Amino acid sequence: MRTHGPDRGIGSRTNRAGTDRDRERRLGLLIRRLPQRVQTVVRWLRQPNARWVRIPAGVLLILGSFLSILPVFGLWMLPLGLVLLAEDIRSLRNATGRVLAWIEHRRPRWMGVDRPGEISRTSTSTDKHRL
Repeated sequence: MRTHGPDRGIGSRTNRAGTDRDRERRLGLLIRRLPQRVQTVVRWLRQPNARWVRIPAGVLLILGSFLSILPVFGLWMLPLGLVLLAEDIRSLRNATGRVLAWIEHRRPRWMGVDRPGEISRTSTSTDKHRL
């Protein structure tokens, strides 16, 4: 059995921590683009003590996305459900982290940034109130 390698050891823990920070930053950018009431709910659902609500909500959102032919349901439910489940499932967390990195690189405006790694001045809530 290997104890060292590309996915083991101290270096990978440091890299994983950086990746988790990047994922959290990217999720924060997306959450900031939501309406204030939805932001509050999503932030509450992402807290560790909301696990008992987050997991069933994630599963129900994913199942509801398959009913997208109905008026209230839609494909928007699938990514939201996956992001909620990713808080508790490591493999989903890694996958959503890669998707968020791709979005930030290829479609930075979706996250409210002008360039990857930056925060757009127009995406902040205080600037919206001034306009």
